[in-house]
Amino acid sequence: MLTNLDLTELTEFRRELHRYPELSGEEAETARKIAAALKPMSPTRILTGLGGHGVAAVFDSGKDGPTVLFRAELDALPIEERNDIAWSSQTSGKSHVCGHDGHMTMLLALGRMISRQPVAQGRVILMFQPAEEDGSGAKAVVADPGYQEIQADWAFAIHIEPGRPFGYVSTCAGLINCASLGLKIKLSGKTAHAADPEDGISPAQAIAELIPALDALGQGGALDDDFRLVTITHVKVGEPSFGVAPGDGEVFATLRTAGDEGMDRLEAMARSLAVAAAEKFGLSVDFEVCDNFAASINDPEAYAVATKAMEAIDVAYGDAGVPMRASEDFGVFGWDAKAAMLCLGPGEDYAALHNPDYDFPDDLIPIGSAIFERIARDLLGTA
Repeated sequence: MLTNLDLTELTEFRRELHRYPELSGEEAETARKIAAALKPMSPTRILTGLGGHGVAAVFDSGKDGPTVLFRAELDALPIEERNDIAWSSQTSGKSHVCGHDGHMTMLLALGRMISRQPVAQGRVILMFQPAEEDGSGAKAVVADPGYQEIQADWAFAIHIEPGRPFGYVSTCAGLINCASLGLKIKLSGKTAHAADPEDGISPAQAIAELIPALDALGQGGALDDDFRLVTITHVKVGEPSFGVAPGDGEVFATLRTAGDEGMDRLEAMARSLAVAAAEKFGLSVDFEVCDNFAASINDPEAYAVATKAMEAIDVAYGDAGVPMRASEDFGVFGWDAKAAMLCLGPGEDYAALHNPDYDFPDDLIPIGSAIFERIARDLLGTA
């Protein structure tokens, strides 16, 4: 049970995190603050530097039982905040407009409750992972030797999701977040004077043909096993000049599928189209993969545990708005654990994520942490 003092302190801490956001891979000071906040809870262990700046607090009962992990994210976004609030971002061009400051605070609230009433068996892991926004953090954490010592049997996460009523949780068994991948296609030829374009090799025609061909690979539609979506997000040909025929160009395409195997096939098709276009027009082609997110799949047993917990504490839930096209790298924790993602509503008309006017609603802290605590008690009991 959280006290009024707890909620006051946690709210202030959340706002402190909001004031000083750090981008993916740069979360050193955020991680330090989290580790300092965890120390008074006297966890069995605090691990730092996991997969970069990741922090994990281990609450070990000392008795055999499953390991249950609860995850939050450390990183912020490269977005200039536009909020008139006392705790607005103090770092130009960076802000917590995806709710990660609130997610971290919900985990700290859970830690307070577990420290006061330990679980009867097994272990609780509070995992604060780095670099969620670019899809690299969860993979780096689970590959870290330190994580192997605390590998989870169960894993749960909550992400705020506007468009839902306040306190309502959207979730489902099976697919919850699509796999996605950013593919940079770089085409290189030879520049020439604009008066003599035949002296060069321009990527313009190749890109003009490549864009509709990539679009045709995935048009979206129903989120079933065959779902594929390709979105062209950036195109560049040469430099802004009237005197130079371009010699270089690039296309950024975001690929989305309902599963990781489908992504492998879609990426192979996209690369093949780019290679064919390059060969047709005498260009060289290079690729770079960015923002590579695995699909998040809710395990049926983990989903059942989460929904039972929500029923026990009267939290409304359903499958409104899920599964989602948007991606989340929490799915990586589900590769070796029974995992479930829950999408917590801040209100149907609340500001959208990644918008400059977004701020996490502090009244969700006790709701999210109560869901987590009930899951932990249902799986591990109370000492």
